[in-house]
Amino acid sequence: MKDALTLADFDYHLPADLIAQAPAATRTGSRLLHVDSDGLMHDRSFRDIVSLLREGDLLVFNNTKVIKARLFGQKDTGGKVEVLIERITGLQTALAHVRSSKTPRAGSVLQFAQGIAATVAGREHDLFILHMNHPVLEVLETHGQTPLPPYITHTPGAQDEARYQTVYAEKPGAVAAPTAGLHFDESILAQLKSQGVNQTFVTLHVGAGTFQPVRGNDLSQHVMHAEWYEVPVAAEQAIAQTQARNGRVIAVGTTSVRALESAAQRHGGQVMAGSSDTRLFITPGFSFQAVDAMVTNFHLPQSTLLMLVSAFIGLDTMREAYAHAVAQRYRFFSYGDAMFLERKSAP
Repeated sequence: MKDALTLADFDYHLPADLIAQAPAATRTGSRLLHVDSDGLMHDRSFRDIVSLLREGDLLVFNNTKVIKARLFGQKDTGGKVEVLIERITGLQTALAHVRSSKTPRAGSVLQFAQGIAATVAGREHDLFILHMNHPVLEVLETHGQTPLPPYITHTPGAQDEARYQTVYAEKPGAVAAPTAGLHFDESILAQLKSQGVNQTFVTLHVGAGTFQPVRGNDLSQHVMHAEWYEVPVAAEQAIAQTQARNGRVIAVGTTSVRALESAAQRHGGQVMAGSSDTRLFITPGFSFQAVDAMVTNFHLPQSTLLMLVSAFIGLDTMREAYAHAVAQRYRFFSYGDAMFLERKSAP
């Protein structure tokens, strides 16, 4: 491998018809590409994961809940405006992306419905500071729209409200789903628990920045968007107990990976309870401290999440896996199929 990786190293060709526009008929009905620790590939169905996990393994889920973060309205000048809440910062305050023909000025009012409005208080980098005249979560629940990713082309409906959300979602704040978790239903969670596979939860509120492209060819110059995460005491204890008995810590989704590895970095390699913002950018060469295996979906070309996967299983193995998935016509991205990745064996 050459010393300095560039954006082009993480590109691949994806036929447009492999981008899943709707979920599988059932949550566990997707396919599963298993990449083992030797880099060998096995085509499976998602329900086969019960045979890939062992007694004493620990699954770490992200229990963030997707909010109906997209609002449509008009400015006080009459022009149309589209708002995507990025982060709720208080009962009636939020940071948001705002799209309109002209950038709204501080002090301008955005009207979403009769009696429902927000005042633009200023800017924080690329985001607008909004003050709502009602609690933000109440406004979103009543007037908001499920914020489907830009590559899903239909208008969100009732199916999306149910399926673009994990069955264990608990803490509102994400504007994109932790999509690896979408494959689990209550039945498979109960089955895994009955065979001695333990479960714990962290929270990372996924931001819209997860879809933002890496703009420069020099990866060392890329600055990750900030996302808030929390590792509770119960997760810290479960991870410590699993590691003490040589069990595997298996992250469900790249968001769980980032939460755990961020926490480990803060505490000298040990996952300890706490909460913080993270801008952790994981690229090949990263030393994983907490995660032994992961469940994930297929990610966009040249994305930071594809770089994380490449760090986890090796760049060459990632390329082989994605070429295999395209050739075998797996379904890609948020509503697509899954992968089970075991960390690359040491040379």
